Amino acid sequence: MSKLIDEKKHSFLPERALELNCIRAVDDQTSLESSESDLSDVKKDIESRQTWTGKLDFILSCIGYAVGLGNIWRFPYLCYKNGGGAFLVPYFIFLVLCGMPMFVLELCFGQFGSSGPITLFRISPIFKGIGYGMLIISGIVCIYYNVIITWTLYYLYLSFSNELPWVSCNNFWNSENCIAADRNESTVNVTALLLANVTKVSSTEEFWNNYVLQLTEGIEQLGGIRFELLLTLLIAWIIIFACLFKGVESSGKVVYVSATFPYLVLTILLIRVVNLEGATNGIIYLFKPKWEMLQDSKVWGNAASQLFYSVGAAWGSILTMASYNKFNHPCYRDALMVPVINCFTSLFAGVVVFSIIGFMAHVTGSEIEHVIKSGPGLVFIVYPEAVAKMPLAPLWSVLFFVMILTIGIDSQFGMFECVVSGIIDENPSLRSKKVLFTGALCGLLFFLGIPCVTRSGAYILKLIDNYAASFSLMFLCLLECVVISWIYGDERFSRDVEMMVGHRPHKWFRLCWRYITPGSVVFILVLSMVHYEPLTYDGRYSYPDWSKALGWIIASLSIIPVPICAFFVVLSKRGSLTQRILEAIRPDPMWGPRLHTDRVEYRKSLELVSARFPQRYVSGVEQGSVQSDSSESNTV
Repeated sequence: MSKLIDEKKHSFLPERALELNCIRAVDDQTSLESSESDLSDVKKDIESRQTWTGKLDFILSCIGYAVGLGNIWRFPYLCYKNGGGAFLVPYFIFLVLCGMPMFVLELCFGQFGSSGPITLFRISPIFKGIGYGMLIISGIVCIYYNVIITWTLYYLYLSFSNELPWVSCNNFWNSENCIAADRNESTVNVTALLLANVTKVSSTEEFWNNYVLQLTEGIEQLGGIRFELLLTLLIAWIIIFACLFKGVESSGKVVYVSATFPYLVLTILLIRVVNLEGATNGIIYLFKPKWEMLQDSKVWGNAASQLFYSVGAAWGSILTMASYNKFNHPCYRDALMVPVINCFTSLFAGVVVFSIIGFMAHVTGSEIEHVIKSGPGLVFIVYPEAVAKMPLAPLWSVLFFVMILTIGIDSQFGMFECVVSGIIDENPSLRSKKVLFTGALCGLLFFLGIPCVTRSGAYILKLIDNYAASFSLMFLCLLECVVISWIYGDERFSRDVEMMVGHRPHKWFRLCWRYITPGSVVFILVLSMVHYEPLTYDGRYSYPDWSKALGWIIASLSIIPVPICAFFVVLSKRGSLTQRILEAIRPDPMWGPRLHTDRVEYRKSLELVSARFPQRYVSGVEQGSVQSDSSESNTV
């Protein structure tokens, strides 16, 4: 230790003292290399960053982002396939072990740093690539997510008619095996047709595949551009721009409608369909527990992955939305509320969806397992067929697709703002040109989305969806936990949070951040690899090897920045390799609260801890952070 103290003039200063000196230098603006105009620009940039304009803006934006299309078309299907009510047991277990802790971690992290994902990793610059990876994932998903919004807009437009175009078999896109969706009697027994080896296709499925998508035989046959969809894609991006060109100032007002409207529609739909014949059978079919399936590890893996993706951790969007909070905003309440509301929405949507599926099974005389679909097929085939069998079908169709539109737009808000904020916070000169930059980014993503509106677009979309945010997303989540809880130190992070909101995170969350949540992520990764299945489209088309290779390239795009950024950050430091790495691991001098008044308070908290416990900070990594001193637990 004496040798360490003798070298304190070099890079092995106690970390808090070193960081404190750096913060003083930055905050007091004494650097001789900075001109007064530069300092003025920095101060102007810091003060010009937006915050939420209303108390509910943030919470509604988080709910709108977390409640995505997966709650409507993936959760009910997974629940049915993985043991019904028994599936809820692992689902809620992982909510407590992984979902809530990660949401609390990201809200606190984003609010404390008050910056986009890239800039936030000043907390340990060697891991700045995690922030770039988050931006890449969100950007890629933005491309195809807006294509789903495009399909929704197209169906919404077609719903404004006296007769829905997908209900009959008298159109040029129908085949001789078509079954009209507007039949209200069980004149066609689908089960009997299947046993007789006769292939019959509903008019809604033919409308989807043969008219809307005009699907080719495979991804290798690109086909032409569907110009109706291209125009609708342009409209979708114009809507996104109109809602986000002023950042959270504009999107924060849109969510008052877009985040609440889906609940209104789901309630109306439930009241309408719950009394239809067969609806009760559908609900029973969904929640009837099959306890023996809990012995299957795949069920636990599906529950964990669904919860993980539904909460939206490691995308960068939660970090971004939290960064627009006022520094002392009580974020714990929101962090606990949003995952619970998200789970409730999944259950609520499941009841509505299976009421409709039970009704459809009844009127067609088929088994429920022959009716249910997952993914876009549920939204664009099953539901349109169900509304065709109801009175006032166009009205129910309009309500449903407006609901899907608002759900999709809310999720798109979070991902797109993550990309915009991440780039602008890292390049402050763009802040004054944010409207222009937002428009340019919308235009770029529009052009990148054009392949998804070709005749093979559905194959391309599923390829991107399968690889863009799968293994790579969980890898980034694991790294995020390690950086904050192990490298920066959960004890140190807890003091930062206490300085921000007045009290520390519960010990349960700290235990999860260090051990349980990373362990859960590793569990999901391992099970995903064990149960990995080759990609197919609707179970009938197997993707060629070259497309799978392309998919893995897409997956690696968000991981590659991690080692690349680490290399260049270490290269930019001085000293021996060990000194460079330690310097790259330490928080950047600019890490901390964004506003000067908050940084002054932060500096005071550092002075207090550095004076009382200097021996705990050595060589850039907090020592003894696994178990904190009981005497220290309430010092800051």
